[in-house]
Formats: sequence, structure tokens, C-alpha cells
Amino acid sequence: MKKRALITGITGMDGSHMADLLLSKGYEVYGIARSPTSQNIEHLPAEIEVFSLDIKDPMAVRGVVEDTSPNEIYNFASQSSVAHGWEDPIETNNTNATGVVNLLETIRSVDLKIRFFQASSCEMFGDRDTHEAQDESTPFWPRNPYALSKLYGHWITKNYRDTYGMFCCCGILYSHESERRSQNFVSRKITSEVAKIHLGLSDGFSLGNINTGRDWGYAPDYMIAIWKMLQQDIESFHSKKHGDFIVATGEVKMIKDFLREAFAVIGISNWKKYVAHDSDLVRPQDTPALCGNASKAKRVLGWVPTTSFQEMVHRMVTNDIELLRSIDA
Repeated sequence: MKKRALITGITGMDGSHMADLLLSKGYEVYGIARSPTSQNIEHLPAEIEVFSLDIKDPMAVRGVVEDTSPNEIYNFASQSSVAHGWEDPIETNNTNATGVVNLLETIRSVDLKIRFFQASSCEMFGDRDTHEAQDESTPFWPRNPYALSKLYGHWITKNYRDTYGMFCCCGILYSHESERRSQNFVSRKITSEVAKIHLGLSDGFSLGNINTGRDWGYAPDYMIAIWKMLQQDIESFHSKKHGDFIVATGEVKMIKDFLREAFAVIGISNWKKYVAHDSDLVRPQDTPALCGNASKAKRVLGWVPTTSFQEMVHRMVTNDIELLRSIDA
């Protein structure tokens, strides 16, 4: 009998890649999204049902879980922009905190055997006084509304796991990208603008602070780690308490490194003349470079990232060039 999975935020980058992975493993996949239309899921089989609802609505969430009877729920529904968190902290908190409670309460009341994944964020670590990589025992110190909301989702998941014996895993995800990343993120802004320059559609663009760093990985790689979390043996999961995992590459790259690699794809080495500084694009409180120690994921799950930073950027730029060419055709 096929396993059934429910993916919230299926139209986003992570949700759509998780759908691809689960389909390749023979799952019956269902999705939840505020809007069921997106380029990210146009390639999925037509028989996949995507429910249009907001996870802040507890009755709607319960109805979908009862209708689909999933074995696993992957929660990627999130207000995921740090910058937007400052612009609308109330909506950010309602989605990233209340939405998680609705999912957990539904599992508790409908079927305690459902396995649950919560997408947590490295932003929860905030400012660090040390240059050592963060692991699952590193204390949190959130420094923006987005990070605070994700920390609530993280801790309430842990509390439901401990209180009700639920199979819940939190993946503390470091920055990860793919060709499906939204253009309001700096990574995709860079690759799309570089593609425009290559095709003669632009002569430059502006960014904020390019000296901030990220531990950048490739989203499809990270979905494998997440899937592996929910495949753990149930007795081992509860006895060894393997519920939380860092998912990261362990290497920090600066935004200027991303720029260098992106321009290299189109044969430009002197990228600085195409990139202007705009102080209005600097975040009110920018988190310093964070680096994750994913040794637990390697030890327990047998997971390591396989796509290099250079290859990831190359794929994103190449994809944006092809997208622009298809629009002009």
C-alpha cells in the first residue's frame, strides 16, 4: 500500500521539491497552499490534489487531514522572508507560529501515528559570540520577527513530541536555494539579474550589504535529509531522541561570492561595475554569518549534501537565462 503524504506550502520551493522526491519514491501526495497555482508545481501529475486554504484556519486544516489520512505531514507553509518579517510581524507570527499549532493539534486529535516535519530555521540562532559552527545543542538568540516566529514553531513541535509521544522532527535548515526560489530573495534576484545582463536586457542592478555570509546549500539535497528524518525506526526515534537535526553544508559563502560565481557563468569577471550599493536594501538587523554542523544528520541519517555551491549557482543562472529566452520566443 502506498504511503500518503501531505505537504503544506507545496507551491513554494521546498514544498515542490519535496513533492518531486516523494513521487519518485512511490508516495501518494497531497498539497496545501494559499493559492493552488504556481510554476513550481505545473510539472506535477494532474491527479495530485492541492487544497487551497490557510493553515491559520484550524477547521480547514483538520478537514484536509481527515480527508487525506496522511502517514506523513511536511510543513513548509511559512512567511519565509526575514525582510518581510519586519514589514509585517503580525502576519509572520500568525503563519509561522499559530499555523504550526493548528497542524500539531490536528495530529493530536485525529491520528497520533502521523509523522510530522517542521521546517525550522538557522535564523533562530541569531548573533553568535563564537565562530564555531552551530549544532543541535547551540543556544538560540533570535534577532528578528521571522526568527522569533520560527523559534515558537520549533519549540511547540518539541513540546508536542515530548508531551504526547508524537513522531515529530524539526529540521534546522540553513540557507538553501534552487531554480525555484522566489525572486524576492537575494539569491534569485542575483541570478535573474545576471541572466538579464547576459541577454542584453539590463546593464546593472542594486543590492544592500554584500559582505554578509550564508551557509548555502541546494534545496533538493535538503529534501532528502528531511525525508530521512521521518523514516527513522520508531523505537530508535523515541529511545535515542533523534528529533532535531541541523541541515547545512558547513561552509560559509558571502553574497559577493554568490555574485562572483553567478557572473562567472556568463563569462564576466569584473562583476563590481554591474552592482551598485543601495542603503535602503540593508536589513534593520542583519544576522551575522551562520555556519551549521550537520554531523548528527550524517551519523544518524547517513546524509551529506552532494551539490556544490558553484554547481548550485550555475544551475540557477542557466535556468534564468532559459526562462527569459522562453518568454522572448
